This record gives sequence, C-alpha cells and structure tokens, in this order.
Amino acid sequence: MFSKSKINEPGPKAEEAAKPAAHETPKPQSNDFKASPPKAKPPASVLSPDLHITGNIKTTGDIQVEGTVEGDIRAHLLTIGEAATIKGEVIADDVVVNGRIVGRVRGLKVRLTATARVEGDIIHKTIAIESGAHFEGSVQRQDDPLNGGKARPQQQNAGGQQQQPAAQPQKAAAGGQNG
Repeated sequence: MFSKSKINEPGPKAEEAAKPAAHETPKPQSNDFKASPPKAKPPASVLSPDLHITGNIKTTGDIQVEGTVEGDIRAHLLTIGEAATIKGEVIADDVVVNGRIVGRVRGLKVRLTATARVEGDIIHKTIAIESGAHFEGSVQRQDDPLNGGKARPQQQNAGGQQQQPAAQPQKAAAGGQNG
C-alpha cells in the first residue's frame, strides 16, 4: 500500500512543481529587465554643429555640445566641442572645454584643452589647463563648487561684481598712501 501511495503522490507533485516553475520563470525575466537599464549608461546627448539653442539646458546625464547655446547648462559630464560656443553659466561634475565659453564655469573637475577659449570665472575643485588654452577671468578653488554660491551668499552677491571687493582694498591702500 505504501508503494502505491508513493507512486501516486509524485505525479501530482510534479505537476504542481511544474506550475510554480512556470510562474517563477517570468518573474526573474521581468526583474532582469528592470535591473538592466541602471547597469547600462546611456550615451551622451549630442547637440550638432548646426544647432542653435536659446534657453537653459538641464540633465542628469552627459551632454556633448558641438553647436551654439545661449543660456545656462547643467549636466553630469559636459563636453564642449572645438566649434561650439556657450554664452551662459556652465555647471557640471566634469567639464571638458575644447571650444568657447563666455560665462561662469562651475565644476568638480574642469579641463581646458589647447583649443579652449574661456571668458569668465572658473570655480572648481580640480582644474587642468593645457598649454595653448586661452583663459580670461578668475580661478577659484572650492570643495563644493556646484553649490558654492549657496554656502557663501556674500560671494554670490559679489559674484556679478567681483571687481568691487578688489576695488575696496585698493581704496584702502590709496587711503593709506594719501594719509
């Protein structure tokens, strides 16, 4: 008797085991599908040379600019092509400048290549300037350059008029010379 019941029992168990296995198989596939997108890093968005943008650009991804942008850009990695021109503030974790920027640059890592032309202030954590790069402005190191204005509101207010703090010591020096 025991042998008959044992023979009959594995049959239904095998069917029951097959049914849950069928239900379990799609679940890992859907989990694998959900897990795949974070692993794959999306490619950088490329703004072609014939593209002219007026307005601000903001992304958590990477941007490669080959055209012209009149406005502020915020990104994770920003690459400015040799023929590109940016007129506005640039804020990114990594900034690689091959072209022209007219405005403030804020970045954790800022790199000016030999073909770079920057007219404006650079606020950075680390900076590299290759031989041949043209730069006109001031360079300031901060531990958190991306949020530096919020941490120091006095510098932010004087940021648009950075010559005033420099002029005040000159007036004091002039006053010392006259008096």
